[in-house]
Amino acid sequence: MDISKLKNSPIGQLVPIAGYDKRFREDFDYFAFVPDPLPSRIDLEAATYSVVIDAATALARADQASSLLPNPTLLTRPATRREAVSTSALEGTFAALSDVFEADFLSDDELTRSVSEVRNYVTAAERAYALVDQGQPISVRMLEDLQAQLLQGTASDGPHAGSVRTTQVFIGVGSRRVDSARFVPPPADHRLKDGLDAWQTWVRKRDDIPTIVRVAAAHYQFEALHPFHDGNGRLGRLVAALQLMSAGDLRYPVLNISPWLEQRRDEYQDGLLRVSQTGDWDAWVCFIAAAIHSESLEVVARVDRLLALRDSFQMTLKGAKGVSLRIADDLIGYPMITASLAARLYEVSYQAANTAIAKLVDNGILRQRNEGRYDRIFQCDAVLAALEF
Repeated sequence: MDISKLKNSPIGQLVPIAGYDKRFREDFDYFAFVPDPLPSRIDLEAATYSVVIDAATALARADQASSLLPNPTLLTRPATRREAVSTSALEGTFAALSDVFEADFLSDDELTRSVSEVRNYVTAAERAYALVDQGQPISVRMLEDLQAQLLQGTASDGPHAGSVRTTQVFIGVGSRRVDSARFVPPPADHRLKDGLDAWQTWVRKRDDIPTIVRVAAAHYQFEALHPFHDGNGRLGRLVAALQLMSAGDLRYPVLNISPWLEQRRDEYQDGLLRVSQTGDWDAWVCFIAAAIHSESLEVVARVDRLLALRDSFQMTLKGAKGVSLRIADDLIGYPMITASLAARLYEVSYQAANTAIAKLVDNGILRQRNEGRYDRIFQCDAVLAALEF
């Protein structure tokens, strides 16, 4: 950690820490950075506000585009899984989007470690979206529960899962000594607790700060506090989507910024550190606004692609009625399906669902993904391609 660039930070302070490093069997004396509580007013340049306004306009277009779908909640399924893939990749866990969709039909022992971890994020995110949709405010307690879900069955699962950390952590230290860490967040004492309490109060506040500015500031603060032993990045990016929903800027969780951030990983990490060093909010707010702007436009384009596909399926099945048409209409949300799932979704017999899927296979809309399973999985390649575009 470059102490020289942090000792004069206008938005935080270095505090001494000491401990014992079991890896090297030696005591250490170093410093940790404790960010100040977020301000009630964030002064930004006019150019920054212009970028924020443009992003907010694009966000409104994305929100409107999602409402054009006959069932907007259909788009949340692929959006959540797309986010799960990208937000996990930012932390070094890689899985294909198609494998994450397939995981819905597989048992735990059939999943690879990576797919299992990504699926944990899907489960946690869907739970979070439901809680916010029910009117629950964002809270540290909520995030503790979500963190436990993220770590379930992983190498990081254990007594620390589901609770704020109680020991010091060092970011980017690897196998080196603690003074080689990229960043050292607050000690796990009253300073971390007080910081989280202040963060929770600030996130829930309703004031004149534009939502996108609030998202940027809250994300920085959460990552600077680094409240958990693992999962902070994924949770912090999930909070951004929850803030957009809570503020009413996004009716459905169809937009997430991780795919954009994944392509700019170094700039993203450097930007977080630079805020601590300089207290310059303008560059960081512009960065997050650019992510929201770009992903908003991608949502609009994705909706257009999916609606075009839906229309093409209807043309292919022109004159058809019943379950096959209903399945085709919903493939934008369920690009993989089994006869068992179709029977449950459309309240028909297994045989009727199987016959409907066979018709979609005959028309080239679906194809069988695998062999040797009783409950065969079928996928729509066109929809998966539109989602991965």
